[in-house]
Amino acid sequence: MKSRLVPLVAAALALAGVSAPAHAADTPGLPGRNNAITDVPGVQVGQVQSTRAPYLTGTTVVYTPRMSVTGVDQRGGAPATKETDLLDPLNSNPGVNAVMLGGSSMYGLAAADGVIRWLEERGEGVPVGSGVAPIVPAADIYDLGRGGDFKARTSPAWGYLAAEAAKEGPVRQGVVGGGAGARAGGLKGGVGTASVVLDDGVVVGAIVVVNAAGSPVDPRDCSLFAARYELAGEFRGLTTPKAKDCRPEAQTDALPMNTTIAVVATNAPLEKAAAARMAGNSHDGLARAISPIHTLGDGDTIFAMSTGTGTPLRVNNPADSRRLNQVFNAATDTLARAVGHAMLNARTVGNATSYCDRYPSACAKVAPLPEDKLGEAPEVTQASVDAAEQKLDSAPPIPD
Repeated sequence: MKSRLVPLVAAALALAGVSAPAHAADTPGLPGRNNAITDVPGVQVGQVQSTRAPYLTGTTVVYTPRMSVTGVDQRGGAPATKETDLLDPLNSNPGVNAVMLGGSSMYGLAAADGVIRWLEERGEGVPVGSGVAPIVPAADIYDLGRGGDFKARTSPAWGYLAAEAAKEGPVRQGVVGGGAGARAGGLKGGVGTASVVLDDGVVVGAIVVVNAAGSPVDPRDCSLFAARYELAGEFRGLTTPKAKDCRPEAQTDALPMNTTIAVVATNAPLEKAAAARMAGNSHDGLARAISPIHTLGDGDTIFAMSTGTGTPLRVNNPADSRRLNQVFNAATDTLARAVGHAMLNARTVGNATSYCDRYPSACAKVAPLPEDKLGEAPEVTQASVDAAEQKLDSAPPIPD
């Protein structure tokens, strides 16, 4: 797919015989070094999942070692969320330690307790009394019974393991973390991520769990809507499917209960209201990549995090408007691109067919991601859950 905007620097690299996607680190107008939300300084991601029966679910944690100013915007009709009221600019909460994007719907919100315990062990959170109160807002997708057993759900141990796995660098995509059980418009969904470097060196990144009632596929030609926003060949040879592969019936098997959830992040310093505005604007990225979006059966929720320091950019300061609009617009496009990566990296699981398997001619020339860009997402095992639960059960016993 051709990029909507081909930066001059990418053309210069091509003329020099250099692969732009592999050497675009920190180049304005191009993706960051890993094309991931972790390109934003101060952001780490940890993911765990189980894709072994009876499970098909998981947990994704976006962690910032330094508390980050965070906003939220929720637009779907059926959300499963936790601690979102804390992020209202009218409330006193100064920031968050992590955001959890999980599977298992309302049951999976319990996994955030494990993230909180992991943070407490490290002394991270808002100081209260003789301890700390870690702040971990969360949103979950509906994946119950979508390839796994309805009662095979995440738990606090899964959140603990995901937080424990948090790191900088490449982020695993596809059927991993909170997107393990995801579906989108009748296709297999999953986790996707992307980033971009702005002219002033600010980085904007996104990570998304695509589990939409709507479709990420344009019914006119069966291309991915997100492909229109490709930067520097990041989709690695994706093309429009041949006409013989484009079957209208592919769009008719969507499920009624879903939810797409995401985090967008930047190292531009933002006030809390600006972070909320960034989250709101970023919903346009979902609207560009998925149709329809924000249905009554979706719980679409986006968190926006700022890891920047210094004087915060403010929505009511006209002098900040130009820079804020650049950051907000970049977040919108980057989130749309992340949706494309989620679909491109998903694999067929059971009766949920991946985009590339449904439309093989579109992916015939897609190159695999280099090994050093794959990232990690450990499979949850009974042994790892038992070890995490032992740590979680270390609270003082209740006296008789």
